[in-house]
Amino acid sequence: MIQQQDSYSLAAQEDRSGPRAKLTIPAQLRASGGRAFQTVIHDLSVSGFSAAALNRMHEGQLCWLTLPGLESLQAQVVWWEKCMVGCAFSELLSPIVFDSIITRFGSDEALRSA
Repeated sequence: MIQQQDSYSLAAQEDRSGPRAKLTIPAQLRASGGRAFQTVIHDLSVSGFSAAALNRMHEGQLCWLTLPGLESLQAQVVWWEKCMVGCAFSELLSPIVFDSIITRFGSDEALRSA
């Protein structure tokens, strides 16, 4: 199991330099032990996302992101600052799912590198 975490961590760090889409997607976010709340995704990659979060979220906290038409995706809070939260998905998004989300919700703006 440790090897899987190490390989995920390595892949996630490599993917941080990969395409990140700046977009606006209405979604729901639920922190472990809390109620789901409406949010807006502002940044998405295969390894994570950033979203609006008025209530303080804590580094390491588990959460679930629900995008329209998709099952909930488990993630872990990496940072929270000024009502924005950054989370890493527990499992990398499939490039096919990522492309589908970009096609469905993407703006005219091109993908950008982080």
